[in-house]
Amino acid sequence: MDFNLSEEMKMLQNMAYKFARLEIAPHSSEADLEEKYTPEIHKKAAELGLVGSWIPEEYGGVGFGVLGNALITEQISRIDMGIGVNIVVASFGGEAILHSGSEEQKKEYLPKIASGEYVSAGAYTEPNAGTDVSGVATRAVKDGDDYIINGQKMFITNGTVCDIMVVLAITNPEAKRRHDRFSLIIVPADTPGITKTKIKGKLGIRASDTAELSFEDVRVPQKNRLGEEGRGFAQVMHFFDTTRIMVSAQGVGLGQGCLDEAVRYAKERSAFGAPLGNFQLTQAKLTEMAIRIEAARNLVYKAAWLYDQGTPDFNLAAMAKYFCGQTAVFCANAALEIHGGYGYIEEYKVQKFYRDAKILELYEGTKEAEIMTIGKTLMSQ
Repeated sequence: MDFNLSEEMKMLQNMAYKFARLEIAPHSSEADLEEKYTPEIHKKAAELGLVGSWIPEEYGGVGFGVLGNALITEQISRIDMGIGVNIVVASFGGEAILHSGSEEQKKEYLPKIASGEYVSAGAYTEPNAGTDVSGVATRAVKDGDDYIINGQKMFITNGTVCDIMVVLAITNPEAKRRHDRFSLIIVPADTPGITKTKIKGKLGIRASDTAELSFEDVRVPQKNRLGEEGRGFAQVMHFFDTTRIMVSAQGVGLGQGCLDEAVRYAKERSAFGAPLGNFQLTQAKLTEMAIRIEAARNLVYKAAWLYDQGTPDFNLAAMAKYFCGQTAVFCANAALEIHGGYGYIEEYKVQKFYRDAKILELYEGTKEAEIMTIGKTLMSQ
């Protein structure tokens, strides 16, 4: 059992952190306050191979795998999770193309995602179908060689800035099994009939583009379907099992960023004639943060490594998602408490970490959904 990263992975880790400090940090506050998407940073990241890093070399990527993507995600989220989403989730939906697409589809879309030419989105969630994916109501009806898509999607990352989107829709409403009704379809974002509305006023990750999408008689060729008809639900579940590792890495990175800021402040700030960090209560908070972050990191790295070995453990990925989200929220709260009143104002980064952290317990499966997944697995053993 070897817990050491390879030299290549260490270099990747260092490069991602350096990029985050030099290219992301200077724009962090402005992008957050103005809810501004950052395409120029996305393009620079793509040039370094930081976008869609999991994409194999044969499809234009750098082939760093899920572990490499987790390392990148962690280091970027350590500085700014909002802008970080614009990098590590610029390939969102591309995972489904890699896992379920035809060779032609992979060669058509994945190189453009890896190069930064395309931004992709996964259009799965709906106003009345979040955790309950099987509640999706969007329909794709056959018309000759095409599908005609009608419906709505909600909380779609990259929704107004994407070039392509992978849409979950009902294609076989008469299927006996509910989960056999759905298919995934690649839809160019400029297809007539798509209305995109940016969602503003989010609590956190405000630099990330989030949108509501409306599909009205959107026509796309049936050849854009990923895999066999009726496999969409299983494909989306596999997609989430993969991307949950990435979201878990966001939690580790944000937690580490909180610890970095808290330690720095505890050394600089004095109270009662001594540095704040000299007090046992402060040290207790810092220690609890450090322990949880290290435990979370090991969950993420193991889940990612197993995936790259071809032996994925999706129950472990669910554990990582559950624990890393809670760790991020805990660390953000502890860091803000160590900063006291100063942590409550824009001048200090911890207030942004605090706002960004909560989404990690919500998207890609709520913490309650992860409990259900883990619990069912335990009971089936």
